[in-house]
Amino acid sequence: MTKNNKLYPSVFKMITNFTKELSTYIANGSPNVTEEDYKDRLETCLGCPSLKRDAMRCKTCGCMIENKAKWKTTSCPEDKWKIQDVKE
Repeated sequence: MTKNNKLYPSVFKMITNFTKELSTYIANGSPNVTEEDYKDRLETCLGCPSLKRDAMRCKTCGCMIENKAKWKTTSCPEDKWKIQDVKE
């Protein structure tokens, strides 16, 4: 099976990923990216073969992209998003 056709990570891994991302987001004061950065992130994801478009979920991490892309503390598991300064 090629990377582009793989299924999501296991449910345990997706829960672990989400819990880690949520904890970091909350610990940093719940900062969100700018509207422009949010649109850039979504556009990047729309061009990525790891996106499961019908669910808007990443096949690499299993996250729901429309939510994950808003959080300044998150990053693309394939390093396709620009790095955000959480302190700004």
